[in-house]
Amino acid sequence: MIWPCTLFLMIGGLAWVGQHLTEQMKELLTRGTSEAPIALEALNYLQHGEDGQSEEQKQFMQRLNASKEKRKVHLRTTYVCGVEVMDVGRLDADGVYALINGNPSLRGSLDPNGEVWLDESISDDLSPACKEQAYMSIDANGNLTLFDGPPKEEKVLRTFFQLDIGSMESSLPRDVLKQLQDGIRIQDIDEYNSVLSTFSDYARDMAEGVMKSQ
Repeated sequence: MIWPCTLFLMIGGLAWVGQHLTEQMKELLTRGTSEAPIALEALNYLQHGEDGQSEEQKQFMQRLNASKEKRKVHLRTTYVCGVEVMDVGRLDADGVYALINGNPSLRGSLDPNGEVWLDESISDDLSPACKEQAYMSIDANGNLTLFDGPPKEEKVLRTFFQLDIGSMESSLPRDVLKQLQDGIRIQDIDEYNSVLSTFSDYARDMAEGVMKSQ
């Protein structure tokens, strides 16, 4: 009868230790109203973030966790055309991690002033501002260029490639050339890709490459 009693006591003791350890772990993760969410959010970010988490992001998280102060937070979205910045306000580390967990594509950094920048790149859309006022035209050097507003205002957003004007004049209708010179309004990603694809056939570097190969 001694052996069954001993076995029963051992099982009961192990169960108590397991329960006690579980409660200790919970206490560690929930100790303090401000420390708990940081530990949980950081753990979730590291476990469920994209593979190959960069060293830069790890350092950002370490610096963020090292301070309990609230920081100014900015969301910066970079589109195919245009950049949009939104000020979120002042957040502590918990709030920053909540934003990152809500959108894992965000990448964080701290500027020299200690403010948080959360960056996201969108490769299949234009910014709202670009959709309202972007034009594609030719700049003074004959380059296909994306402008912020009518080309005459010369607010260059992006330069693509130099055009073979002679080849265009001999191949394209005159009204198409005039439309390009005046500026082709770009209102969405489909128009952006369409115009870029159409005139890429007249890129000088590509044309010279074809002639050399022949």
